[in-house]
Amino acid sequence: MGRSARTRRTTLTAALVAVTMTVSLTAGCTRHGPADDAHAPHGTPSPTGPAAPADGSLLAVKIDNVPAARPQTGLDAADVVYAEQVEGGLSRLMAVYATTLPKTVGPVRSARESDLELLRQFDEPTLAFSGAQRKLLPLIHQAPVRAESPDEATDAYYRGTDRAAPHNLYLHPARLLPAAPGKAALTNGFRYGPAPSGGTPESARTVRYPSARFTFTWSAGRGGWLVAMDGTPTVTTDGVRPAPATVVVQYVKIRASQYHDALGNSTPYTETVGSGKAEVLRDGRSFDATWSRPSATEGTAFTAVDGSPMNFATGQVWVVFAEAPS
Repeated sequence: MGRSARTRRTTLTAALVAVTMTVSLTAGCTRHGPADDAHAPHGTPSPTGPAAPADGSLLAVKIDNVPAARPQTGLDAADVVYAEQVEGGLSRLMAVYATTLPKTVGPVRSARESDLELLRQFDEPTLAFSGAQRKLLPLIHQAPVRAESPDEATDAYYRGTDRAAPHNLYLHPARLLPAAPGKAALTNGFRYGPAPSGGTPESARTVRYPSARFTFTWSAGRGGWLVAMDGTPTVTTDGVRPAPATVVVQYVKIRASQYHDALGNSTPYTETVGSGKAEVLRDGRSFDATWSRPSATEGTAFTAVDGSPMNFATGQVWVVFAEAPS
């Protein structure tokens, strides 16, 4: 879709939001949830099909990551998984789907302001989220994203019956996109190829947030890094252990935003535009690197210590945003 078409779409969306925002969302919740799907844990596809997305639109889904939300569904099918810090030092995930659309993804949770900056690197992506703070909603609907919460796409979501709300909201991606757009939609600047020389043998790496942690353990048999969250092995509802081929620990500035949750906790803003240090884990080794993203509309370039582009291993990538040392 061209820039002029996107502008028209953004203007129309903003106008619709002005009409429909008479009822607000509380943080992390939808104004009104979709009906429970009592027949199957993964729901039933809709016969009506999805609305037409922007050409080449990939799907980004905000995924709940507190213990009550696990195990998650569809996490292993993502091309990229971003891990960010949220209120109270907890973590939340954004799973990006371009080459495969799983049948179901979830649990889906709310969006944050810094998600909009992160998503600008893609061409009008479809953002699936459960809602957002009332003051943030206009920014989301004015951003160059196709915002699809249960308020815009009621039939795409359902409530599971195996856990309590708000940790039971699931998405059928096929009701938002007719098909996966393919690799070309991944305009995040990542390069794939042979590993650089050097590096340090690494069997496991842990990244800690104030109230959460991620551990990645190398598995030669899987050719990837087995994921554990808060000390518990990550396994999807289908019994699959995600094993990303590449894990990036990207050191960024994390500052307080102007938003707060219902308990008064400040919402962190993760700055993904700029530059800094990074660690890249691949092939059982750790490589020091730097990252650079000059503007929000550009992808992130990673550079090895010898100045050459830092290649990732082919397969799923996890990017964990960690606070840069002061």
